[in-house]
Amino acid sequence: MNLAKLCAARAAGGRPVTAGLIGAGKFGSMFLAQVPHVEGLEVAAIADLDPERARVACREVGWDEARIAATRFVTDGAELAALDGVEVVIEATGHPRAGIRHAQAAIAAGRHVVMVNVEADVLAGPVLARLADEAGVVYSMAFGDQPALVCEMVDWARSNGFRVVAAGKGTKYLPSYHEVTPDAVWEHYGLTPGEAKAAGMNPQMFNSFLDGTKSAIEAAAIANATGLSVPEEGLAFPPCGADDLARVLRPREIGGQLERTGMVEVVSSLERDGRPVFRDLRWGVYVVIEALSDYAAACFRQYGLPTDATGRYAAMYRPFHMIGLELATSVLSAALRGEATGAPLGFHATVAAIAKRDLGPGDQLDGEGGYTVWGRVMPATRAARDEVLPIGLAQGITLRRAVAKGTPLCFADVEIAEDEAVRLYHDCLAMAGG
Repeated sequence: MNLAKLCAARAAGGRPVTAGLIGAGKFGSMFLAQVPHVEGLEVAAIADLDPERARVACREVGWDEARIAATRFVTDGAELAALDGVEVVIEATGHPRAGIRHAQAAIAAGRHVVMVNVEADVLAGPVLARLADEAGVVYSMAFGDQPALVCEMVDWARSNGFRVVAAGKGTKYLPSYHEVTPDAVWEHYGLTPGEAKAAGMNPQMFNSFLDGTKSAIEAAAIANATGLSVPEEGLAFPPCGADDLARVLRPREIGGQLERTGMVEVVSSLERDGRPVFRDLRWGVYVVIEALSDYAAACFRQYGLPTDATGRYAAMYRPFHMIGLELATSVLSAALRGEATGAPLGFHATVAAIAKRDLGPGDQLDGEGGYTVWGRVMPATRAARDEVLPIGLAQGITLRRAVAKGTPLCFADVEIAEDEAVRLYHDCLAMAGG
């Protein structure tokens, strides 16, 4: 609340909030589309490997030539982070190693960081957040993306005295999707390969949404930012519509599907036989809460909340999220309030790389959404104990021994050089269980 008022006051004082965007893809373009309509917000610079492509993106979202001419375009995110006149750096590349490097550069330069790059956040976010705090700047998740929206709902519940039983998001899921490769992804989206190519759609990126990897990454981000637990054996993806959240997402001991209270879970918009779920939450987020008194439970009923049979469990949900169209909330919150719209508080979960097929010595891993591995969320304590390889590091490296289909890969299974991303991930593992 009040961000628009605060931002307008900055504009009236001749000091607009200034952002720098790294990565002018879909998420970044959606943010750029809204900037001209937010009084007191400006984009000072955009970094993209192809600056001309970034200029084209600006034109496509409605920027006039004067605004484009007033914006600096560079090829390097670290260079952008060091530019004078940039208050908030938005990292939207989607590449874990690049995201870590850019965040470090921004923090070193005294800039706030909005980390759209969830892949980087689940790999090193807890350490990056600590470094930002030590530097006196904000490290924030990106509002508009589902993890930050879930964090908002969890905070709402806790600050109003409810116990958080479950929180998470929706997606389209069937168990067979874990095996899908980029060659077969478009049939699940109702597209031909030619249609997807004409639209500029990346099959590996879209496959990461389908094969469960992106859901696991977002679940880990939610867990690390809220302290909620993740399932021991990965997300269950129970089919569940908006009306059944309070019944399905409660502990097993009282008839639900959770291991215990206080879990992150992702619900599917499809029944296991492929039928659509009634009033599905495919694009939304939710929180299931528990009333801690008979009086509060009675109020649930009096004010029409859908509850489980006990009347003590209820759900709040948001049916849609608007991605980059809502990102200004994070930028303004960091610059005007010094507050994050969600940030990792610890290292509670990671995303393990799971063999998508039988793999052998010499096979090269191709990362999330590819042909070799998919990502499954895992408690960080278990990952630390078993030295499990995270999905964020499972790209461009070679196996040194065989790994069976469905098995988590470990560091001992691969040839991997020690670099900054590996070091920071191990620093995060040292925080597990703390």
